[in-house]
Amino acid sequence: MSTDPQNLHADPDTVRAAAGNRIVTLPFAELVDRFGPVPDGIELDVWDVEAPYPRADEVAITFLPFYFQGRHRWQYVHDLPNLELLQLPSAGYEHAVPHVPGHALLANGRGIHDDETAELAVGLALTSLREIGQFQFDRANGVWDARQTRSLADRRVTVVGYGAIGSAIATRFEAFGTDVTVVARTAREQDGRQVHAFGELPEIARTTDVLVLIAPLTDETERLVDADLLAALPDGALVVNVARGKVVDTDALVAELTSGRLSAGLDVTDPEPLPEGHALWTTPNTVLTPHVGGNTDLSVPRSIELMRRQVAALAEGRTFENLIEV
Repeated sequence: MSTDPQNLHADPDTVRAAAGNRIVTLPFAELVDRFGPVPDGIELDVWDVEAPYPRADEVAITFLPFYFQGRHRWQYVHDLPNLELLQLPSAGYEHAVPHVPGHALLANGRGIHDDETAELAVGLALTSLREIGQFQFDRANGVWDARQTRSLADRRVTVVGYGAIGSAIATRFEAFGTDVTVVARTAREQDGRQVHAFGELPEIARTTDVLVLIAPLTDETERLVDADLLAALPDGALVVNVARGKVVDTDALVAELTSGRLSAGLDVTDPEPLPEGHALWTTPNTVLTPHVGGNTDLSVPRSIELMRRQVAALAEGRTFENLIEV
């Protein structure tokens, strides 16, 4: 499987011309209502993949629901014999790869959540460094404590993962006057930045104040941030995870947080949802949000923009965007 989801070319033989209308299913009514005109021969319909689709042989594109789970739902996708494109709403795609029907293409939601997730990454960093959460706790208890906190400016930030969201994150941190280093699977020059390879990360970590994780979850990145890498970070460093929980060794992170040596801003955890009684509910120096990096009021309009382009490609026989090699 390729880890680069951009601009892969579909085999033209996979683009089929069907008699009559081809159906594009969207997971909820607002997407259909706000979509606007569709090309001739294309029909939009609402389908949340909670039950078999009654006109299965007419479906050409299915846009999966946000937070798509359940093996029975994957079976309903496999029951679509003429499916051309399975569209994910998320940038992450590792959960879908094993389930894609052999006759269909897979595309991720690259571009939908770039700004949202980048905003949250910066927000988690600021909330932790400027102790915003603690100040709100003080307020609730009527405490006025004008103590000194840490600035984000002049910090050395390492962004691990350099796709579209990683680029958006790096740009935003640079705007706060930080020194940004970017790391990805392969070393290269991109966007005027030197991208370092994963193999360089242990050395880079030694001078990192803020470690931001946005790498996709693969065999290579699962527990990439392990006990050794965490130990390499300087005292007082901050780990921000807006990628996937399994990119980090949770037990190792809990140990560092409990000791007070490191801080964390986490939008994702392993396990997830975080179960009752888990240590991350009470670790010090921790800011936690419930996987909401891409869950803002931008999600719907950005999803519609992408789906309009995918529907136009379907109607015109062009290659779809954001294709993933499976």
